[in-house]
Amino acid sequence: MSGATLAARPSTGVLADRLLPRRSTLVDVAVVVTGAAVVALLAQASWRIGPVPITGQTLGVMLVGGALGMRRGAAALTTYLLAGLAGAPIFAGGMGGPAYVLAPSFGFIIGFIAAAAIAGWAAERAWDRNFLLAMAGFTLATVAPFVVGVPYLAAMLGLTDLSAIAAVGITPFVVPGLIKAGIAAAIFPVAWQAIRALDARR
Repeated sequence: MSGATLAARPSTGVLADRLLPRRSTLVDVAVVVTGAAVVALLAQASWRIGPVPITGQTLGVMLVGGALGMRRGAAALTTYLLAGLAGAPIFAGGMGGPAYVLAPSFGFIIGFIAAAAIAGWAAERAWDRNFLLAMAGFTLATVAPFVVGVPYLAAMLGLTDLSAIAAVGITPFVVPGLIKAGIAAAIFPVAWQAIRALDARR
């Protein structure tokens, strides 16, 4: 196969595979832990607007899932959840510990695992290299936490009225969620362009 043909082939894998091409168990553990740390850091960007704050967690989930892929992304968010429950102050507002399962927002953290998997699934299919496809994938990832988070919130707060549930658990997060999906969707194509530019110089 000629060098020209090789150069014309599209990049494969997710960003982590391109930046760390030598896969091993140690590398996978390192990127999973790093992913959990990224989400923990962004979780501290928090705005309390009610029982569930607006945080940078969702952006972190999309970035980590998209960069690591479906399985490692889900593993990173599982690590984040377990570390927080073990007492690490890594949830929004520096919270942590087993009692956090009683927080109205805990269901969203459970849902982050599926969100990271969805973002990773999209990235594994190269959706993250095109803004519109990336936006579609990350929007799906943004929706996933609500599937668990909203019923969990309603149960913790004892809410049964659908309008009240939507007012505290859905409506305030729609626009911020789309903005964060847009940020992630803009970042990944630029990152892939940078990688292609580096490849072209080699």
